[in-house]
Amino acid sequence: MVIYTVKAYTGKRHLAGTTSLIYIQLRGTEAESEEQNLNPIKGFWQGSEREFKIHCEASLGELIAVKLHSKPLMGLLHNRWFCDKILINTPEGDEILFPCYCWLDCKERLVLRPAKASLVFQDTNPIAQRQRMRQLKEQQKLFGFVGSTLIQVGWRVYAKGTPQVIDCDTPLTLPAEVQFSYTKETEFYSSAGKQLAALMLTGLANSRKSWESIHQLEAILCERVKTIEYCQEHWDEDEFFGYQFLNGLNPMMIQRCSTLPENFPVTDDMVKDTLRGSSLEQEMEKGNIFLSDYEMLDGLVGNVVSGRQQYLTAPLVLLYCNPHGMMLPIAIQLRQQPSKDNPIFLPTDSKADWILAKIFVRNAEFGVHEVNFHLLRTHLLAEVFTVATLRNLPSPHPLYKLLFPHMRYTLQINIMARKQLISKDGAISKYAGVGGKSLEKLLKRATASLTYSTLCLPDNISERGLETVPQYYYRDDGMKLWDIINKLVAAFLSLYYQHDEHVQKDTELQRWISEIFTNGFLGRDSSGIPSSFQTLKELIKFVTMVIFTASAQHAAVNSGQYDFGGWMPNYPTALRKPPPKEKGQTTEDAILETLPDVGTTVNGMAVLKLLSKDSADHYPLGHFPENLHDEEVPCKLIGDFQKDLRELSDLIEKRNKTLELPYTYLNPKNVDNSVAI
Repeated sequence: MVIYTVKAYTGKRHLAGTTSLIYIQLRGTEAESEEQNLNPIKGFWQGSEREFKIHCEASLGELIAVKLHSKPLMGLLHNRWFCDKILINTPEGDEILFPCYCWLDCKERLVLRPAKASLVFQDTNPIAQRQRMRQLKEQQKLFGFVGSTLIQVGWRVYAKGTPQVIDCDTPLTLPAEVQFSYTKETEFYSSAGKQLAALMLTGLANSRKSWESIHQLEAILCERVKTIEYCQEHWDEDEFFGYQFLNGLNPMMIQRCSTLPENFPVTDDMVKDTLRGSSLEQEMEKGNIFLSDYEMLDGLVGNVVSGRQQYLTAPLVLLYCNPHGMMLPIAIQLRQQPSKDNPIFLPTDSKADWILAKIFVRNAEFGVHEVNFHLLRTHLLAEVFTVATLRNLPSPHPLYKLLFPHMRYTLQINIMARKQLISKDGAISKYAGVGGKSLEKLLKRATASLTYSTLCLPDNISERGLETVPQYYYRDDGMKLWDIINKLVAAFLSLYYQHDEHVQKDTELQRWISEIFTNGFLGRDSSGIPSSFQTLKELIKFVTMVIFTASAQHAAVNSGQYDFGGWMPNYPTALRKPPPKEKGQTTEDAILETLPDVGTTVNGMAVLKLLSKDSADHYPLGHFPENLHDEEVPCKLIGDFQKDLRELSDLIEKRNKTLELPYTYLNPKNVDNSVAI
């Protein structure tokens, strides 16, 4: 007779405990135990740790699986159980972890595999192979494959020419494990409800009046954080306008300019006062001239907001990095094609003309940032990576274990975004000039422009010629984060893929990348996204990009939305007048009439605040609430990863103490593991 000691860990989430009867069976390479009831008297309470003894006539051999089964107490009382993990001490003295982190419903069965990771061709035991295949088929049923023929029904075309999304209309149809926790769901809807109630009580939400003055906006700032106050004070200054191209919500547009675009005929005479005797050609040769081109918006028609037509522009902005390292705007053309009624605005123009030109640029920023760099390049891509992982990688796969923390809540937040933000009745459609039909067109254009190199930070920085631009904190912090993530990914994957041949023969991995290429990047070879992996080096780079996209990049373009957008003139969601066709006609009243009305402003602010708010149930990068590993080397790598992140956090905080406006968004403490908001 031998004894196996079993410890069952109930999750700490709301209603994780159960009064149902829980049965367990151990499966080894030599035999399996009898199914045993795990003592129904005490039950399994939230956060509890219970220990049991399982007696077997002889050793079961190497443990392959743990089977869990639930039955109602007395045939009547039944409720779900959230099991975190099962820990088993064998008669041979081994301690084996079986991660779960799933809900077990009444009359349902779960099969758990050991925490030790393995590739498909390394799971050589026939029983283990069958369990692996069975688990994958169960995942495929949950996330869209039907039967053994693997008919693809799990992906849905959201809009032709854009990444496909999961085929779910409501979060309630998602498997329970990928839905919001009770805490997050309650907090999210509570925050949204409070903001809506506050808007209604003030009577501002439905107001169609123009603001009487810029200063009147001060009364609606409900939260005065340092960045918002800085925006309020400096929003109309050139130094801050230029700073935001590097460290604002969208640090992805600006690029070094070596030749002026033909459709942007800026002359030396126009910028002579700014360049102080130098010429554009000379400054371009020195690498001091930069361009931000919003061509992607060209030809799009503005949305109708509250019955009034809104206007979109596709500006070109020329910037100069002066000897003090300040990025300054020196010329703005608001539409793509030069003409007499499309003047080039300059800092030497009247103050009102120049401010209005910058306001149109900041509105263009709203459209391109929210649709391209935020929605597409973080939310939708993270959804593609998540669905492909859940459909193609079983839990023993090392890549599944590596990516698991970076998938949390992504599917639910995206379903909610499609329903509540970008649907016909969503907030963007109601309160943004880029909403409605133009949003779909812009999303298609953005998808067509999407390339692998733009998603890989080192390549992207190099392509845009920004390696040496001073005071580019997004680049500085982002490159360090990329390197830290890459170090973990390289060391982790090298444990399991010891030769390139291992990468090539991993059929689960090859299906994973093929599905990402086909459904996420629409099979476009021109995107540069691999459709298969031939080398470990290729795999490491791609997985680094996946984790960076879902964590650091999302933090960079999401977390500061209210910080930079809470002061509306700095980030207007819509503009009510077309761009001026001549100089010298702009007045303060004209600016106020162009800016969003009162109702559009406060509703837009409420959305930005909600989207920027962390919940209590969030996990910063490097936090692993699920214990998926029991091997010594992976556990050490995770510890090293956490240490590297802490050291980077200390460096960033030390630097920020010297800055007038600290850059905090890529401090690892402020980076979520996943796209969860």
